[in-house]
Amino acid sequence: MEDKKLQNKLKKRPIGVFDSGIGGLTVAKSLFDILPNEDIIYLGDSARLPYGTKSKETIILYSIECLKFLLKKNVKFIVVACNTASANALPFLQKITKVPVIGVITPGAEAAVKKSKSERIGVIATMSTVQTESYKKEIHKKNKGSKVFSNSCSLFVQLAEDGWTDNKIAELVAKEYLNEFTKLNIDTLILGCTHYPILKNTIQKVIGKKILLIDSGEETAKQAKIILTQKNLLNTQKKAGEHKFFVTDFQHKFKDVSERFLGRKLSKVQKIKLN
Repeated sequence: MEDKKLQNKLKKRPIGVFDSGIGGLTVAKSLFDILPNEDIIYLGDSARLPYGTKSKETIILYSIECLKFLLKKNVKFIVVACNTASANALPFLQKITKVPVIGVITPGAEAAVKKSKSERIGVIATMSTVQTESYKKEIHKKNKGSKVFSNSCSLFVQLAEDGWTDNKIAELVAKEYLNEFTKLNIDTLILGCTHYPILKNTIQKVIGKKILLIDSGEETAKQAKIILTQKNLLNTQKKAGEHKFFVTDFQHKFKDVSERFLGRKLSKVQKIKLN
């Protein structure tokens, strides 16, 4: 009886999500859609972005601080909604807590391997994520025969934040970045940065309809639901989940950019300081 009470208490705890800034809101949006009854706490470490330009040691340190903040909120599950943190810090985070922690790279890689028929997979991400070869390593864990082609698309981040997603400039930039992939006969392309789904329509238009786009954030939300179900941790409440947002700094145009990424108005945003 006590075990059942404890399990019911655990089910009602929130899911924690953290990112180096606001890009992870695209992951949060997928979680809201796929797990509508879950309470979710989002932390954006916007005061110290971007993580991609930092050393591995610093990325791990920052990620641990984000993790500790979420653990103090009694979360039952943690999603690292940042490709850079997932690539560099995930194994360390998983070692220091019993709370399940997942990143965005493995779910994206697994989905690409599952859906690719030609075994020729493209990956677009930030320079830091590309350099770690994290997606390539995860893809080869599932299928050593897959050919993986990667390219960093740094300007996509600024285009997404500025709202320049469906204009001629976005299309020209996408053509420059994606031209190489059109010659490589890939059939699947992983959007390996949380900003990139904002440019999904332009990327699809440039790369062609025959190439399947994999949204790592969406795949991560699906994976989160599977794990929560397996561990009997799904919130069974009938009402919609409550969502709380924390940031370490309010960046320029924070409200406009965050609402664009989330696809709705943002409420209850609190500025905090990480120790």
